[in-house]
Amino acid sequence: MTEGEDAGTASHDPDRPAALLEFMTTDWAPRVDPLPAVQAAAPHRARRRRALAEHFPGERLVIPTGGYKTRANDTEYRFRPATEFAYLAGSHEPDAVLVVEADGAAVLYQAPVMDRSTPAFFTDRVYGELWVGPRPSLAATSALLALDTRPLEELDKLSGPARVVRGYDARVEALFETAEEPDSELTTFLSELRLVKDEHEIAQLQLAVDATVTGFEDVVRQLDQAKVTSERWIEGVFGLRARVEGNDVGYGSICAAGAHACTLHWTDNDGPVADGDLVLLDMGVEGAELYTADVTRTLPVSGTFTPRQREVYALVLEAQEAGIAACRPGADFLAPHRAAMVVLAHGLQRLGVLPDAEAALAEDQQLYRRYTLHGVSHMLGLDVHDCAHARQETYRKGPLQAGYVLTVEPGLYFQPDDLTVPADLRGIGVRIEDDVLVTADGCRNLSAALPRDPDAVEAWMAALRRSG
Repeated sequence: MTEGEDAGTASHDPDRPAALLEFMTTDWAPRVDPLPAVQAAAPHRARRRRALAEHFPGERLVIPTGGYKTRANDTEYRFRPATEFAYLAGSHEPDAVLVVEADGAAVLYQAPVMDRSTPAFFTDRVYGELWVGPRPSLAATSALLALDTRPLEELDKLSGPARVVRGYDARVEALFETAEEPDSELTTFLSELRLVKDEHEIAQLQLAVDATVTGFEDVVRQLDQAKVTSERWIEGVFGLRARVEGNDVGYGSICAAGAHACTLHWTDNDGPVADGDLVLLDMGVEGAELYTADVTRTLPVSGTFTPRQREVYALVLEAQEAGIAACRPGADFLAPHRAAMVVLAHGLQRLGVLPDAEAALAEDQQLYRRYTLHGVSHMLGLDVHDCAHARQETYRKGPLQAGYVLTVEPGLYFQPDDLTVPADLRGIGVRIEDDVLVTADGCRNLSAALPRDPDAVEAWMAALRRSG
C-alpha cells in the first residue's frame, strides 16, 4: 500500500487504481500563501505565556489543543480548540501543541501544509485538503500569531519531565514524564490567570454579546413561525445568527416554552410554542476568538404578560437588580447570589408560596431553593462556565476584582406538579440573565441593550414584530 493511500478513507469509498494515484500527484500549480497581518490578540497571548513561564520557572509546559471527536461512525463534530490552548496560542488547527520551554521560549507545533507527493491530500476524509480544505502554512501561522511554529512531527523528538494540560491528547501526555498533581497545578493556574479579563478579552465578549442581542431580535421577529412549528424554529434562527456573526453558539441553546422553562437545561427544544405561555431563551453567541456570551430573557409568546406572569417576572427582575448592585470589587463572589435570594424568598412569601421568608433563608433550612434551584452567577469568558479549575478560595469563596466578567441570573421555577405552589403559578418558569463586567468603581452590564423591564419588553417585542 502506498503511504497515506487509505488514511481516513471510509468503507464505501471506491477502489483507487495505481494509475489514478499517480495521476493525482502530478501537475499542481505552486501554492500561493501570502503572509497575514498579525492578530490584535497576539501581544496579549504573549503576555499570558510570559506569566505562565514566570510562575513555573525552569519547567517545560505542554498545552495541547486536542483533535476531532467522533459524532457517528466516520463523521466528526466541528473542531473547537481547547480553551487553555486558545488562550495562550490562538490557533484553531486540530492536534496542535504549544510548548513553553524551561527558558520561557514558546513553540507551536502544528501540522504543516499537506504536500501532494502522497495520495492523502485527496483520500483522507479527515485531514485531506480536497475534503476539508487546506491547512495554513507554518509560516502563515507564525506570522498571524507572532509565535515560533514548527512541524508537528518534531514534537516527537521531545521527551523528559513536563507539566501537561491533561484530557485533550493522550498521545501527547504519553510523550512526557508527568504526574497528576503538577499537571493539575498547571491547569488550575491557567484557570485563575483567566479570571481577570484584559481589554482585548472584554472587547471580544462585548462583540459576542452584541451578536447575541441581534440573535434575540431575530427570534422575536420569527416567533409566529415558532408557533406553527416548535421551539426548534427558535433554536435554528438563533443558530444562524451565531454562525454568521461568530464561530457558533457558545453552548446548547435553551429555547423552553411553557412548562419546559422549569427544566433548567432544556435543550431538546422540540415542544410547542403557544400564545399565553412564556418562552425562556438562554442563548449565547461564541465569537470568532471563542469568547462567549450567556444571556437569558423570558418573553411572553403573545407579546403581553398575563397579570400572574408579570408578577413572577417582576420578582425575578427585582432579585436580579439586587444581584447586579452587589457586583463590585472586594465583594464576595457569592454576594450577588445572597442579595438575589433574599429578594426571592420575601417575594415567594408575598406570592403565598413560602409561609416565612426569614425562616426559609436560614442556613440550616434554605427552603426557597425548591423554587430557585441554582446559583446566581458564574464566570464567563472562553468557556460559558469559565475558570472552572480555579481553587475555591480564589473563585467561589474569593472576592470579586475589576476585570471579572460574570453572569447574574436569578430564576424562579414552579414545577407543573408542585403541590406547594398555587395552581395558577404551576408551570411558570422565569429566568433573567445578563453578563456583567466588574469595574474599578462597580460594574457594567454588557448586555444592557436587551430590555428587562416588563413594559419595555412588551414595547420591544411589538416594535420588532411590526418591523418584520
